[in-house]
Amino acid sequence: MITATPRPAPLRELPAHELTAGAPARVPVVRPAREEDAAALAALSQPFVRSGALRERPTSLYSEHAADFLVMAVPGGPLEGCVGLRVHAADPVEGRGAAGVLYNFCVAGHRQGRGVGAGLMRAVLAVARAKSLSALFTATTGGGDLFLRYGFAPAAVRTAPPTWAGSLDPRRNARILARSL
Repeated sequence: MITATPRPAPLRELPAHELTAGAPARVPVVRPAREEDAAALAALSQPFVRSGALRERPTSLYSEHAADFLVMAVPGGPLEGCVGLRVHAADPVEGRGAAGVLYNFCVAGHRQGRGVGAGLMRAVLAVARAKSLSALFTATTGGGDLFLRYGFAPAAVRTAPPTWAGSLDPRRNARILARSL
């Protein structure tokens, strides 16, 4: 019988998050927004308001409609992105099922291109399916690349929930995009 003395594993360089003994990695998570997130939602949206990509909304609106929003943030850190989902009831007269409208979808500038938007999109699609929505709609003044990658396509205004479609400002020249669920 041959026995060998185990050798210690070679030393390796540890990632920064492993250097603090027992400290969990600070990984962004998607969670429902809370009323106390209202000021952070408004602040996150401001660069998009200034660029004309989003309509200005008062902080009180974010507080009042916090339940509409999903946010992505590192626990204890600032918001990195958000998306609102407003549910519109079915319209049996028109033959429409319940539909959702995505709004105020934004990602902090320093986090764009790092998967925050994709993470929020996957989460909001899961929520929409859980609510048994038949379709999702959004309006964009930009290219809408993220929406297009996730199966949205240009749609006629008449296919959208009428109360939402009627609230769109024609001067913004937004494109309506839709996705069946």
